Amino acid sequence: MTEHILFLTGKLAEKRLRRVLGDMQPVEFTWEAREIGVSVAALMTAQMIGRRLHDVDGVNRIIVPGLCQGDLQSLSESLGIAVQRGPVDVKDLPAFFGREAEPVNLDKHSVGIFAEIVEAPQISVDDILARAARYKRDGADVIDIGCLPDTPFPHLEEAVQALHEAGYKVSVDSLEDDELLRGVRAGADFLLSLHESSAWIAEETDAIPILIPEQHTDMPSLYRLIDKFMAQDKPFIADSILDPVHFGFTDSIIRYHALRERYPGIEIMMGTGNLTELTEADTSGINAMLCGIISELDINHVLATEVSPHACSVVRELDLARRIMYAAKQDEGLPKGVDGGLLTGHSRKPFPYTLGEIREVAAQVKDPSYRVEITPEGIHVYNRDGLVTGQDPFELFPALESLQEDAPHAFYMGVELAKAETALRLGKRYMQDEDLDWGVAIVPGTSGEQAARTKSAHGLKDGNTGEYKPAGTTLQARKRKS
Repeated sequence: MTEHILFLTGKLAEKRLRRVLGDMQPVEFTWEAREIGVSVAALMTAQMIGRRLHDVDGVNRIIVPGLCQGDLQSLSESLGIAVQRGPVDVKDLPAFFGREAEPVNLDKHSVGIFAEIVEAPQISVDDILARAARYKRDGADVIDIGCLPDTPFPHLEEAVQALHEAGYKVSVDSLEDDELLRGVRAGADFLLSLHESSAWIAEETDAIPILIPEQHTDMPSLYRLIDKFMAQDKPFIADSILDPVHFGFTDSIIRYHALRERYPGIEIMMGTGNLTELTEADTSGINAMLCGIISELDINHVLATEVSPHACSVVRELDLARRIMYAAKQDEGLPKGVDGGLLTGHSRKPFPYTLGEIREVAAQVKDPSYRVEITPEGIHVYNRDGLVTGQDPFELFPALESLQEDAPHAFYMGVELAKAETALRLGKRYMQDEDLDWGVAIVPGTSGEQAARTKSAHGLKDGNTGEYKPAGTTLQARKRKS
């Protein structure tokens, strides 16, 4: 008889569980997914299951979430059915059944990225084109030409035309009417930004304007402008302006919510620079949270800047974040277990093996080649001569006697131990002879180069071994690597 398996889950993971099981077809069992009245599957307990689970006729096995707490043996005896813990992550269910997991499709998104060249008046047209190429590579859909207050921009028209000739969509970003007019006459596709006093400029062009309040936080003025454009059936994008932390950030999020509630069908933009540029924190996490808000509010466009040195990968981060949030939203699930590229400083599962497992393997090694692994207890190096553990390379190196007169091998081990220490301190996954995974923070084209160099040095002696825009090269490189 074909085995019938009952999978228990929580509300947040139910749809994703059904999708994963559906993608596994055909399977050698029949199945049913059942949500038992808990939001987060990890909060499920054996006692809860015993109280809430009814109607198990025809069920041969029950699989519960991997983090389910309690005595499953007693539960099995009570139900008369085998109860088994599954994987911690739903995405690992195929591997649990000996199948290869299907990666989450990140080809789609529903948010456009405007990437602003803030200092455009101060750099040459060639430099503007070079910056545009980088932004496009990182995932930008529109190149935004920034105009600076009280700064001449004699090559504005030339820049817009050169970008158009190179195939880019272009926006001109200024609060000066004259610069906006120059931009539209040069052929700009978008105007940032118009308010009630400058709305007349829209009559001069087919460029799509981004509408903002007349004065900061003056939402009635924005509403009047939106109503005017809607009455004229003219295209526009509205932006109620995101404020920095401690200068109205929470209120500005509320304004975006009010804007979407009032106008369910319009296109909305959010500029992220006031948060990413003005918060001294890793921007990958900030962009993940902003894209979560953007996803919930169905915001259609983001305006990104990369001015501060710590914000140098914002466009790449937004490109990946918009795709992760889209995939999670389609699954009606959490943005967890979709893709780890925004975990630039840490890894979700940094330590794949326990110290006990490493000791067991080390006891069986019969050759002189050094293996390096990490656990929460430290860095572990072992070969046929034994296992040594330490917290940093300086502590470990004196114990590795065979390296004392072997410069190439010593160099190789120095590099590997430095990577291992970095991974240990940050909580990142370490694999010998492989680069640490810095996610979307890595500039495209550089991943893997260090690993190749260290392998080469090691080999001298040792020999161990909608209309959706295509993904930017960063995302493509990550998919190839995975």
